[in-house]
Order: sequence, then structure tokens, then C-alpha cells
Amino acid sequence: MTINPDLPILFSPLHRLQWEEAQQKYVILYPEGMVELNQSSAEILKCCDGIRNLAQIVTTLEETFSTTGLTNDITAFLEVALQNGWIQQ
Repeated sequence: MTINPDLPILFSPLHRLQWEEAQQKYVILYPEGMVELNQSSAEILKCCDGIRNLAQIVTTLEETFSTTGLTNDITAFLEVALQNGWIQQ
């Protein structure tokens, strides 16, 4: 599976992205367990709203963090997220 850059990306309705106060980080919760996320991964997943495509997510994050050149890193993470079922298109 690879990300189709033209299609919107949606966080999976079978998972839940939430802040865990005890761990001071975002996690993905699902019936089989939990995945702890670093800040970058959480920020990417928060943009997966079913409206934005890859380019729009990259633009949003580059503007939010006042940087450029995030396309490859975001794409690589989203490929992993898609393979793990955390997102869908």
C-alpha cells in the first residue's frame, strides 16, 4: 500500500488518537493495544481529517512549524501509518 497523494487521508475510525496525561504524549488506542507517538507523528495524524490530502497536510505542518522540506518525512510516516491501519484513503 502506498499513499495516493490526490486522495484525502482519514484517521481510522477503528482507532483513537488521544493525549495520555500519565505518559505526557499522544497515543493511538485500539482493541489490541496502544502505540505511543512522538510529537511529530501526533501532529501529522491530527491533520488526517478526511478532508486534506498529502500536499495539504504538508503545507499545514510546514506553516504551523515555520519550516519547509517536510514532504519526504511526512510521506514516509504516512506510508507506515497506512500499512498499520491507522489511516485510510
